Amino acid sequence: MKGYIWNEQMETQSFDSLRELQGQRLVDCVRRIYGTVPFYTEKMQAIGLAPDDITSIDDLKKLPLTDKQDLRDNYPFGTFAVPMSRIVRVHASSGTTGKQKVVGYTKE
Repeated sequence: MKGYIWNEQMETQSFDSLRELQGQRLVDCVRRIYGTVPFYTEKMQAIGLAPDDITSIDDLKKLPLTDKQDLRDNYPFGTFAVPMSRIVRVHASSGTTGKQKVVGYTKE
């Protein structure tokens, strides 16, 4: 199987280890966006959800969904979680079914 695995430690870890890692990344993400991105802060506050309420991957179901209309309503940069100075590339959809949706990419 040599050559088929890019990151052996990551790709061969146990299910429990993977879920723990996913949970920690979710917690980190929620803490990063809350208070930084008004759109997500307001969505969470509207349902009484605070960052400390998210402690594991099992809490994913507590988070409010973001749909295409949310992206359109916050066009073009209202859902970005980093300052524009860190954005190195912007992708916009064609907008054939409505307003374009914009995604920003950072170097990292």
